Amino acid sequence: MRISQFLDATYLKTATQAKISEQENLQNVIALVEEAITYHYKLVMIRAKYIPTVKKRLLDAKSYVLIGTVIGFHEGTYSLSDKLEEAQKAIDLGADELDFVINYQAFKEGKIKLITEEVTQGTKLCLKNNKVVKWIIEVAALTNKEIIVISQLIKKIVLENFGEENAKKVFVKSSTGFFKTADNLPNGATLENIKLISENAKPLQVKAAGGVRDYETALKMIALGVDRIGTSSSKEIINKQPNTNHKDY
Repeated sequence: MRISQFLDATYLKTATQAKISEQENLQNVIALVEEAITYHYKLVMIRAKYIPTVKKRLLDAKSYVLIGTVIGFHEGTYSLSDKLEEAQKAIDLGADELDFVINYQAFKEGKIKLITEEVTQGTKLCLKNNKVVKWIIEVAALTNKEIIVISQLIKKIVLENFGEENAKKVFVKSSTGFFKTADNLPNGATLENIKLISENAKPLQVKAAGGVRDYETALKMIALGVDRIGTSSSKEIINKQPNTNHKDY
């Protein structure tokens, strides 16, 4: 198994969030891309503004690493029109995969029609442009029952509107990694919540994001049916894989 092909290497901090200059933040993005080229990660997950720079570097390196970006990040409360506009701009810039933060607050308030429209229109835009779409449900904000219901809802919307033939192009993703929890509780993927997503979202794809920082946890996630792992610890995961060298990544 090439674990590198499960990894969405992630750097989504703004310069302000990282408390560094914009130039320093760009250098962090570039460093991630160089790492992705070396270790043959599946994808780099970055802010949309960096896509042109990253795309040029990947083309120059003749790399197969994909480019992903986030939409409605990280609160998810953007209007549908704003999310679609942001998504179209990312597509125009050359993103391969778009990770939308679903309006999980609206879902918790029972606004199922709003969620249905969001998932339908966002997925339609991505599939029309031959892009992969991921729906971030922000598990730390949800109860186990809510995780089950929203995973089933996304599956139902996708299968009814776009058919099982497109299931492999749509993900349910656990987390943004930016959600603030009380009492320092986990804010991302756990074995418990990923099991719930996998059991209720398949045949859609599943992405575990937030808190996957080591090889052993990554393997456990994959065993639960995870198709992709979003992490800022990709190199640490790769380096712990036994009996590997660069050509095996």
